[in-house]
Amino acid sequence: MTILILRLLIFMFCAGALFFSCPSIAQVYSGVNAEGTLVLSNFSSGDTPTIVVAGPAVAEVTSQKSHPRRGIIFSIPLALKALVEDSAKVYGLDPLLLHAVIKAESGYNAQAISRKGARGLMQLMPDTGLRFGVKNLLDPRENLKAGAQYLRWLLTLFDGNIELALAGYNAGENAVIRAGYRVPPYNETRNYVPKVLKYYRGEP
Repeated sequence: MTILILRLLIFMFCAGALFFSCPSIAQVYSGVNAEGTLVLSNFSSGDTPTIVVAGPAVAEVTSQKSHPRRGIIFSIPLALKALVEDSAKVYGLDPLLLHAVIKAESGYNAQAISRKGARGLMQLMPDTGLRFGVKNLLDPRENLKAGAQYLRWLLTLFDGNIELALAGYNAGENAVIRAGYRVPPYNETRNYVPKVLKYYRGEP
């Protein structure tokens, strides 16, 4: 594909965004998928690793969402808002719980990598991703797919107990079981669970 054709497609992509009254153009990433098709996206993924249009500041591409119980405002990147809520619907989760976990884990940074190797929005270890059929944890859609499935699995395992599910998400389900189905006595986990619950309940 020639540079001229690529530039034309990028122009059409951006023009379409303007036509549909977007307030500003976000980043545009490009790449070629396994079928040899050019892919343009507003976030980086395995198929679109190269940024070709630099967008505005994050504040210009975020949505503010009121917490229905407390009125607390969440700042959510527009490119992720629909993905998060779709994943919550597919796996039968409260969207606010999924948002709370993401906020605590990565602050909505889809490219976050921890010192221990946890990756993406929901800070999943590669083994956890593979457990739920996902390899590219830096792809927001794939990360949410695995993370939401894992959270749903934990809630089912612990009979809907959100505290134990969150403890399992942080420390592993076996740690919760070994602790007698209580939050394990790890400082990180004992700080993590109330932190997520605070976000979930919309407490200041």
